[in-house]
Amino acid sequence: MTRLQEKYRNEVIPALTQKFGYKNVMEVPKLEKIVINMGLGDCKDNAKSLEVAVNELATISGQKPLVTKAKKSIANFKVRAGMNVGAKVTLRSDRMYEFADKLISIVLPRMRDFRGVSSKAFDGRGNYALGVREQLIFPEIDYDKVEKIRGMEMIFVTTAKTDEEAKELLAQLGMPFQA
Repeated sequence: MTRLQEKYRNEVIPALTQKFGYKNVMEVPKLEKIVINMGLGDCKDNAKSLEVAVNELATISGQKPLVTKAKKSIANFKVRAGMNVGAKVTLRSDRMYEFADKLISIVLPRMRDFRGVSSKAFDGRGNYALGVREQLIFPEIDYDKVEKIRGMEMIFVTTAKTDEEAKELLAQLGMPFQA
């Protein structure tokens, strides 16, 4: 069991139960999955660049990413249906908790001028979206081998019914929200 899972079981569940008055332990919201998405529209012509980006995402997440393809052709962006336009990874269970722990305790404090993550990025259904501008903040990435700085989005999918419950869950897990 990972460190964040132990914290969830021993500290977060009792705190959330006491705050929101849940009658059953199964009502308490929990992290369901974390989806990491990286747009690779600039790699549509260069296969080697796509491979490097996919390897970086695999290094960050610890799991092989799925290369996403364009559903429609868009002439303005010179994209044809079926071209590689992104990569995504869905983390669940132990890998999800390990990634969340690494993100909260190591990666986010390494960001320049970091004052906390926005508390306005909830979608109304208890899910939280977090975007980072560069992959260099992750300690696994070797600065000298980076071909191009790329951003990525991380979606924290929870079982919470409201944004307030989801925010409290993430805050209890250690997510540093802005004041």
